[in-house]
Amino acid sequence: MQTWSLVSICVLLSIIARWGVSLNSYSGAGKPPMFGDYEAQRHWQEVTYNLPIQEWYFNTTNNDLNYWGLDYPPLTAYHSWICAYLAKTINPEWVELHKSRGYESTQHKLFMRTTVLVADLLIYIPAVVLYCLYLTDGSSKKKVSVMFCFLLYPGLILIDYGHFQYNGVSLGFALWGILALGLGWDVLGSMAFSLALNYKQMELYHALPFFCYLLGKCIKTGLMGRGLFLLVRVGVTVLATFALCWLPFLAEPSQAMQVVRRIFPVARGLFEVTCSSLNQRFTKKPHLTNIILKRKHPQCHFKVNSSLAFFLFSFQVHEKSILLAALPACLLLNDLPLMALWFLQASTFSMLPLFLKDGLLVPYIVTSLGFLFFSIYLLSALDHCSEDKLRLGAYNNVRPYLDGPCRESFQQSHCLYLLQFYISIAAMVGLSIAAAVLIAPPHLPDLFPVLISTTAFLHFLGTFIHFNVVQFSEPPSRKSQKKSN
Repeated sequence: MQTWSLVSICVLLSIIARWGVSLNSYSGAGKPPMFGDYEAQRHWQEVTYNLPIQEWYFNTTNNDLNYWGLDYPPLTAYHSWICAYLAKTINPEWVELHKSRGYESTQHKLFMRTTVLVADLLIYIPAVVLYCLYLTDGSSKKKVSVMFCFLLYPGLILIDYGHFQYNGVSLGFALWGILALGLGWDVLGSMAFSLALNYKQMELYHALPFFCYLLGKCIKTGLMGRGLFLLVRVGVTVLATFALCWLPFLAEPSQAMQVVRRIFPVARGLFEVTCSSLNQRFTKKPHLTNIILKRKHPQCHFKVNSSLAFFLFSFQVHEKSILLAALPACLLLNDLPLMALWFLQASTFSMLPLFLKDGLLVPYIVTSLGFLFFSIYLLSALDHCSEDKLRLGAYNNVRPYLDGPCRESFQQSHCLYLLQFYISIAAMVGLSIAAAVLIAPPHLPDLFPVLISTTAFLHFLGTFIHFNVVQFSEPPSRKSQKKSN
């Protein structure tokens, strides 16, 4: 009873934090003619409510795809339709065809913010609570602490409740899939992740770990026996889930193909100006060396590595896509609190240009400081900087190739992690202040976004290298221990 009381208090505090951020500005507020993501979500409600389903993804006189045309999978469209139905009931002007473009009012803002919160209460927050309580090691107090920090991750809160999106839905479904696989409910896990993919195509960032884990389990169980039965059940579940989501578009091949063209716009040839736009200068092709068959329990390192590989080495990527790598990083708050905290702070910092553009500087500061404080205080993140806690033992395979001075320096490197963390936080604070207060020189108008992008890229690349080393070089004894847990 005491545990659930603490859970209720933590969830309530996380809701208060979310609603506090929602009182601020949003993407494109008062900026015609295209406005921003807030208007995109509102426009999708307008389109899905007023037009037949056959026109949702097609360019028609009533549906100008150049004005925030639908480019997410069908589940997002259905969600928009449900929100539109509620909006029409409250105030028909909110979704009136053509005439509602760029509609802004206090009442409508309250409605839109509420739809995000309701989606979180139904999907994302329950998944976080159950994951932390049932798949996290430690005492009840430790589990609740991890859950609280998980729910306070500022990146997701600022994007969904500030900038305005519904990332909690797709990430929530993905987390439900992880939770189900962790509990041995493979079919339900497959269905949950299929729903995540049908809500947002960027969930492909997480597809490799799910695929490899399930395939590895089928092979390990035996493809001539129970493994084959599991493979068939999972396959049927995935196909059935996709078929139900796409059913209205399967009557005509042209309908389904148009949806595919909208959600995978290869023909556009656009490269969005993002935090990771610098990554294209350093990398060329997707890095897929993380494809391995996992063992009994789905590993968070693999999820971080897979999503970070897609983010760092993709051609078309938006800065908000870092949230897909942040979700598995949140799963490591209990196991690797310092590294997880470090990465999550960097991921929030990487989106600072977007927050400044949306007028979200104050919520960015408050939520980032709050997350940093509670993670350090509740998870004792700064106390977990020993070689064992940081998994630096995984680097043992590298040490024989180093010369004497380098080897000695490397053996003491775990002592420098804390210093590096302080320097990193100081750099992020300094750049945040500079970007918010200073004016860039006329001949270097993008100075601060470039500095922020470069700093964030170095953090992400360092995290990517570290977790790959840990994943592929972790001592067998630790893996066995995790399996027994």
